[in-house]
Parts: sequence; structure tokens; C-alpha cells
Amino acid sequence: MKKRIITYWIATGFVAVIMAASGTLALSHMPLFMKALAHLGYPPYFSNLLGVGKLVGVGVLLAPGLKKLKEWAYVAFSITVLSGCYSHYSSGDGWLALEPLVSFAALVISYQTLPATRRLAN
Repeated sequence: MKKRIITYWIATGFVAVIMAASGTLALSHMPLFMKALAHLGYPPYFSNLLGVGKLVGVGVLLAPGLKKLKEWAYVAFSITVLSGCYSHYSSGDGWLALEPLVSFAALVISYQTLPATRRLAN
């Protein structure tokens, strides 16, 4: 049980750091982030949606309880990460398109090791 909890917090911490960092970059409209967003074909206002969504999702993911919202955070992060893969692939980024899959793997590990008392579906 202790190993499961440690695995959960490592995976969840990784996801939280990645999403919080990219959400902060999106909300602050950092030039490098905005250039990357434009390369993927997204309009500038999309960074606000991404930033707010990611930071709210991190808050929900790390908060105790909130079972239903936590499930939605996992779903939303999965959609975001997989959409990032597809966007990079469609923009001709080659192998770089696979980079978001590291975050997706951490999401899956985090969800699978989530203590059953905190998860809706087993």
C-alpha cells in the first residue's frame, strides 16, 4: 500500500508540475509559448483557455476529496495531452509529437494508483 501511495504522489506531482508550468506560461503569454501556439495553428486567445483550465485542473487534482471533479480533471488533462500530440503531429513536428505522451503515461499511472476511496470507478 505504501508503494502505491508513493507511486501515486510521484506521478501526480509530475503531472501537477508540468500542467502548472505550462498553464502559467499560457496565462502569462510568454513569447516562446505564444510562438509555439501559433506554430500549432491556435489563436492567441486559446492560451487563456488553456492556462485557466490547466491551473484549475491542478488545483482539483491536488485537493482532497472532490471525487467527481477529480475524474473530470483526469479526463480533461488526457484530452489536452492527446490533442497536443495530434497538434504537433499535424504541424509537422515529427518525433516531437510523442513528447506529450510522457505526461499521458504519468496521468494513467496517477489515476491507476489513486486510492480506491478517492476514485469513483474502480
